[in-house]
Amino acid sequence: MWSNEPRSLPDWIEDAYQILVSEMPDQQTDFSHDQAQDLLLGAETFPDESADAEYAIERLLDSGWLYEVDGELRITDPEN
Repeated sequence: MWSNEPRSLPDWIEDAYQILVSEMPDQQTDFSHDQAQDLLLGAETFPDESADAEYAIERLLDSGWLYEVDGELRITDPEN
């Protein structure tokens, strides 16, 4: 069920979302889990452990900040 409640995640996971948003040319761009992980691990402000990147991606998916279509990730509209 959708809610108007603000979506809240730990700051470092929200930072991961901002990294992905800033690296994608538009929100309709599909990218793989591996590409998302590489983007996060390449960012100076993100922890450099692959387990942290995978955890952040999974939390973003679980919380609706990212969604998956045919095995590819997409960014949910940051305004919502």
